[in-house]
Amino acid sequence: MKPRVIVACTLVAGLSAGACSASRQSAFGEDDGAGAGSTTSNVGSGGVDGAGPSSSSGFEPMTSGTGTSGNTCATDASLDDDKDGFSEDEGDCNDCDINVSPGAIEVPTDLMDPMAVASDEDCDTETDEIDPPCDTGLMIGDLDPLKGAAAIGLCKQATMANKFAGVLSAAYVRADGTPAAPGSAVGLLDTFGPNVKPREGSAILGLSSGRARDASDPDNCGALTCSALGPGVAPPGFPQDVPNCSGSTNINDDVGLEVVLRAPTNATGYSFDFDFYSFEYPEWVCTSFNDQFIALVDPAPMGSINGNISFDSKKNPVSVNIAFFDVCDGCALGTGEMEGTGFNKWDDAGATSWLVTQAPVTGGTTLKVRFAIWDTGDSAWDSTVLVDNFKWIATPGTTVSVETTPIPK
Repeated sequence: MKPRVIVACTLVAGLSAGACSASRQSAFGEDDGAGAGSTTSNVGSGGVDGAGPSSSSGFEPMTSGTGTSGNTCATDASLDDDKDGFSEDEGDCNDCDINVSPGAIEVPTDLMDPMAVASDEDCDTETDEIDPPCDTGLMIGDLDPLKGAAAIGLCKQATMANKFAGVLSAAYVRADGTPAAPGSAVGLLDTFGPNVKPREGSAILGLSSGRARDASDPDNCGALTCSALGPGVAPPGFPQDVPNCSGSTNINDDVGLEVVLRAPTNATGYSFDFDFYSFEYPEWVCTSFNDQFIALVDPAPMGSINGNISFDSKKNPVSVNIAFFDVCDGCALGTGEMEGTGFNKWDDAGATSWLVTQAPVTGGTTLKVRFAIWDTGDSAWDSTVLVDNFKWIATPGTTVSVETTPIPK
């Protein structure tokens, strides 16, 4: 365990400064498949029911066709004329439009556009409907990984025997993708302290190198360190060093949720919100003790770093060295979002507040996302990440790039 030494939080050349006061500047292959320990049972409401036609993990984009006027491209109900993965016989209600099929997601009508017309993108005879949340009534210690997926907003289920969008599988894993028995390192939280609420629905997924509990929850840590899972193996390329701040290569108490997803056929991207807390702040800024959170995606999208899509504008990974540490004594957002969490109670600490990561996706394809956190260099001074509000992006004409930004207050 590292000794407690107060290290000044200084600005390092080439790194971003966080929003701290002058006294606390923030220096800045695993094989494909469903994942170990996966399950495909339905969770909550909004699931996709019934078996469909033979599986297809990818669909060729196509822009030809004349649209609904005349339907001149719809010549045979058994053919997939617009190449979106569904024929009219398979439920495609407009086989001339690649953005419309039973595998698509509904896109709300732009109410600011007087020319906009409501459309039924998912062919369920309704327009602009909103799927209800599926994370009501979750128990904090429930370790069904599909409940964890539900907590972040992933409700709909899919199977390899159909072509619908949704969760194909979910599993709790270590950082390298091997199976995990996470215990209280995972928590399905209704709040994190009194001031941090779910971004959607009624629950937040917590992942921790200690215990994913706030100070009022049963089985909370009650201290800055609660090591449980032991030494781990980092994914290739991690832990990622920050320029001029070399970190350790050893990780401990690593835990993650891995989900295998089939994207809606009209999706161009996706996003999720996260909030990172660490007892490493501020003492261990720019040291070898560099706890990290990553969102590892396979296949890796353009703009990712070793498959990770969550980092700041200078490519610094999510850790105490990221530019977004705005919650601390003297920081821009103060300490209100640490109240009741245990952070800044059991020791001084800091947090990022809510951030949003987005990344591109090809509609209809299958992808694996592993949300993982670990303690770097030792098993002390724990960190916790909250993940919520996973959304598909499917607005026509939208170009999505890999990016992480603060959510406006």
